[in-house]
Amino acid sequence: MGVVAAAAVVGIGSASAACAEPAAPLPDLEVTTVLDGLARPWDVVVAPDGAILTGERAGRFVVKRADGSSGDVTADLSDLYAEGETGLMGIALAADFASSRTVYTCQGHRGTDGTGGGSVDPGSLGSTTGSGNDIRVVSWTVDPGWTALTRTGDVLTGIPAGASGRHGGCRILAHPDGTLYVGTGDSANPTVPQDRNSLGGKVLHISADGSPAAGNPDPGSPVFTLGHRNSQGLALQPDTGRLYNVEQGTDRDDEVNLLESGDNYGWRPDRAPFVYDESVPMTDPVRVPGATPAVWSSGKPTLATPGGTFVDDAAWGAWDGALVVTAQQAKKLLLLRLSDDGRSVVESRSALEDEYGRLRSATRMPDGSLLVTIDNGSGDKVLRVTPQE
Repeated sequence: MGVVAAAAVVGIGSASAACAEPAAPLPDLEVTTVLDGLARPWDVVVAPDGAILTGERAGRFVVKRADGSSGDVTADLSDLYAEGETGLMGIALAADFASSRTVYTCQGHRGTDGTGGGSVDPGSLGSTTGSGNDIRVVSWTVDPGWTALTRTGDVLTGIPAGASGRHGGCRILAHPDGTLYVGTGDSANPTVPQDRNSLGGKVLHISADGSPAAGNPDPGSPVFTLGHRNSQGLALQPDTGRLYNVEQGTDRDDEVNLLESGDNYGWRPDRAPFVYDESVPMTDPVRVPGATPAVWSSGKPTLATPGGTFVDDAAWGAWDGALVVTAQQAKKLLLLRLSDDGRSVVESRSALEDEYGRLRSATRMPDGSLLVTIDNGSGDKVLRVTPQE
């Protein structure tokens, strides 16, 4: 691990054919390496003291401290279920991190019988029945020197984890009001996305103690929205407070959705009994009447979009305020300028295309730059992407 002293200035790709050419280009982007020698880093956060924390999906925390030193952060991950697409995934710092030192993770949990499923008792959402695997939101505290994470509890349990680990994506957004939003995958189970008694294929909204947050459609349930396939990205728009999710499509139609309490986003892959039918539309208004249309959809082929954040700095020029979406299959950043009402895209632009491979997560830094995780399987990195005025 280390820092690359020499930065690369990367050119910008062309705008999407589906959108008009923007009036102004993106600024040049300076790209430096913050951490390297990683294997599948899933998420990255920056603390008020300047420390940068990432985690590898197979089970490892790595930090770059404000003094320039870097290394592992010890943590008890002995119960981690890391199979297929599931493992150590989303990371978030509590809104009061400066005083509480609380870190949240979303991670697979290996049950005592080692089987998948993560079944949920319909009368007690958020608790598992039996002893199979599930996905959990876990709370930790970290010491001031960033040497050890101490587990303090399971905030939410019972998010389904399939036996293969497919569609176990889990992203956490720590809202400034102290609550948590959690995007979940559908575990490749055909009935889960539309099942209000399952925590899979949803965006959940919980208090810091794991109880349902105020404003959910059912006050007794953590379910905020439903009808999602694999909700791996969550982004809060500055100034407006609008919440968006970034969702992985099938062989087409990755989506960005504007989330509103109780909305159904139309993923229903149960056209035939017991068959996970991925030929159905990502948003199906016929089989899901009233399904909320996507703000943006990739069309075909899929770009494989696992994350996103909003940029918020004048150095981005005409693109200040745009939503930045990461792409794994397309190997690029996609910038989307949204309409004033936030319900459509008026312009798009690509950056870093084919320069670094699969881009998984994007996190906004206080100075307006971005942290981007590279997920190629080995030799992976955390990059810092800085716009040049």
